[in-house]
Amino acid sequence: MLEQYGYVGILLIVAILFTVTIPLLPILLKAIGLIPQKKNPTKSSQYECGMQTIGKTWVQYNFRYYFLAVLFVLLDMLTIFLYPWAVNIKELGVGGLAAVGIFLIILTVGYVYAWRKGALEWK
Repeated sequence: MLEQYGYVGILLIVAILFTVTIPLLPILLKAIGLIPQKKNPTKSSQYECGMQTIGKTWVQYNFRYYFLAVLFVLLDMLTIFLYPWAVNIKELGVGGLAAVGIFLIILTVGYVYAWRKGALEWK
């Protein structure tokens, strides 16, 4: 029985060594000289589009994007939970039907709430 805890101990040691080694690795490579220490203006320049930005670079997105993202995740959850239920509908019986019914009621209440708040209207 103690053999099973040995595997957990080995995994714990590996996890601790990994979390200690990864942050210290860049420091060690810089001390050895494998990482250049001079700052290069080319490295600090723009690399995505190659042009200087015009105007404000910080743009605050509309909060409706977040509502739509949450609704998208909600509908994905609906698909993920309903597919296994539909596959095993005969084995689940009335209890499974009741559970899915409650789940659909909760999702419908959330959808109606988002609709009433105006999250689905694009202005």
